[in-house]
Amino acid sequence: MLRLPTIRGQFPDLAEAAKRDQMSYKGFLAELLPAECDNRVRRRSARRIKAAALPRERSLRAFDFDANLNVHAATINTLATCEWVRKGQPLCLVGDSGTGKSHLLIALGTEAAMKGYRVRCTLATKLVNELVEAADERLLTRTIARYGRVDLLCIDELGYMELDCRGAELLFQVLTEREEKNSVAIASNESFGGWTKTFSDPRLCTAIVDRLTFDAAIIETGTDSYRLAQTKARAEQAATV
Repeated sequence: MLRLPTIRGQFPDLAEAAKRDQMSYKGFLAELLPAECDNRVRRRSARRIKAAALPRERSLRAFDFDANLNVHAATINTLATCEWVRKGQPLCLVGDSGTGKSHLLIALGTEAAMKGYRVRCTLATKLVNELVEAADERLLTRTIARYGRVDLLCIDELGYMELDCRGAELLFQVLTEREEKNSVAIASNESFGGWTKTFSDPRLCTAIVDRLTFDAAIIETGTDSYRLAQTKARAEQAATV
């Protein structure tokens, strides 16, 4: 009835250890209850990570800072505290393909979910397509509200494809819903000056850039592809064998 599965599972072993070590009742409870609490925290984190719809597992520990000197470990570790998420500030990761933008975006989203924040991750084109379908089905208000409620919205591949005027306007509505309330993190292979290729309306483009960059942390990951460098290194290694 109390829904304490960890206590149910670990009780026999912990009770036997308590008997063996002649622990007091209070000492036994001090062993039993934290086990339930710790496992509850882990389960809650797992649920939030699943709800975030992260496309793959990525961690900050696995990011090779030595391979990309444009990205400073101290800056990323500060972002990993998620203070910017608490304050509702934006994050922009800008750089060429293969420079670690998506890795950092997913890893920081994971950190936020583990710290108890509600996170949602999506591709820019997927989000726009969902908004267009919602508008056609008269569900736009509900869909925008759903994306507005999460603490952190991660949008990957913004700038890879041109968005028509309607799609750009719908995306703008989502950003406006979240402005100065909840965080948006984006990853883009285009510098902000090149976003006119994604958003054909100059005024709308300026408004979107303004919302994403105001009080934002902006990380430029550079132009040297880590994936390409790794591929070349493996090819060179294979050639010498």
